[in-house]
Amino acid sequence: MNRIVRNSTAIITSALLLTGCASGTSAASSTASASTAATETLRVGMECNYAPFNWSTTEANDTTQKISSVDYCDGYDVVIATKLAKAVGRDVQIVKLDWDNLILSLQNDQIDAIIAGMTDTAEREKEVSFTDPYYESEEVMIVRASGNYASATSIQDFSGAKVQGQMNTIYDEVIDQINGVTHQPAAESFPAAIQALQSGAIDGVVSELPVANGVVAANKDLSIVRFASGKGFTADTTVSVAVRKEDTDLKDSLNTALKDISTADRESLMEAAVNRQPATN
Repeated sequence: MNRIVRNSTAIITSALLLTGCASGTSAASSTASASTAATETLRVGMECNYAPFNWSTTEANDTTQKISSVDYCDGYDVVIATKLAKAVGRDVQIVKLDWDNLILSLQNDQIDAIIAGMTDTAEREKEVSFTDPYYESEEVMIVRASGNYASATSIQDFSGAKVQGQMNTIYDEVIDQINGVTHQPAAESFPAAIQALQSGAIDGVVSELPVANGVVAANKDLSIVRFASGKGFTADTTVSVAVRKEDTDLKDSLNTALKDISTADRESLMEAAVNRQPATN
């Protein structure tokens, strides 16, 4: 993600040299225009399938960004991406990608940043760098409202339960903190886990609170279990922007921009995303 900034000086210098040495050459003019266009866009990867952080829609509004000829992406991550891009002098471009392809796409220079509800972990730090957090949440469990676990207050109340999380996320990793849990194979997507819960195939889905709020608002057969102090999961509940390791300039610029978004503003933006997210998940 930072590489586009680190290389910007070289790109601009190259464009100036081409203009100065061959101002009448159309090829030089074309190269300069292409380079300038590249520096003006911040390509941001996300699933567009993880409301209220990000989701796909066919309806445009003040917070959406186009991802195809007919589809748009909306959500908290989209709004944050738009604000950060503007702060660093770029236009934002949202790139819809599967969760498992986000880091690889960043490393392959297909995108410049990941803003997708991703937590900074030691394992991910081996591959990418992270900014300061742009949101802090709370880990909860989504269960069937009429099920045996709706009144749980501790994660240990789920001993013996079939619990699932999304593949390659901390929500799958923390399940083993429950003694005697039946850790189900990870779901490929979060909506798939919710479908498994509603079908009765599993007893609980680990989630973060904003996502759970949206799911339960749209599905009255489900409810949220919030854990008493000291009885929940032990894990980092923040999410950050991921950038390429070498892109230190972009990381610094994004961190500076994040300082201008207050905690109150972040909470307000998340509440708005929850309120406008799709009726179904």
